[in-house]
Amino acid sequence: MEKKLRDVPDEDFLLLEHQICFSLHAAARAFNGVYRTALKDLGLTYPQYLVMLVLWEHGELPVKQIGDHLRLDSGTLSPLLKRLESTGYVERRRSTHDERSVTARPTAAGTTLREKALATPRRIAEATGLPLDRLLALREELDALTARLDAATT
Repeated sequence: MEKKLRDVPDEDFLLLEHQICFSLHAAARAFNGVYRTALKDLGLTYPQYLVMLVLWEHGELPVKQIGDHLRLDSGTLSPLLKRLESTGYVERRRSTHDERSVTARPTAAGTTLREKALATPRRIAEATGLPLDRLLALREELDALTARLDAATT
């Protein structure tokens, strides 16, 4: 028999072990630990890796679009891009048409780094201990959950 939200006493909702947000937070922290180890050889942090994933997939993009892909504001994204630029992996350029707009693209070194990063997703997937079909289903569920939560806040 399926348990309904209304059947759970209010007091039970205040228990940490019943908080799905905490379970997601704990899983994210665990992922960050695995990524920290996997990305060490690349010299990237997890947020920098995400930026590089977007640039490897899309090429040169306005910073705003990178932020949209990663759900990051410019105040968070700008320091990431500056650090990636200082390592030689990213080049930022101010638009000649609109000086307020800045684009970013991977440099030759950033493109070479992609080859070194190819094994990273497989290492992370293996660290979960889940078969590929479960991982894909979990990602779909989390994407759907994100969409429902986004809709609930608008």
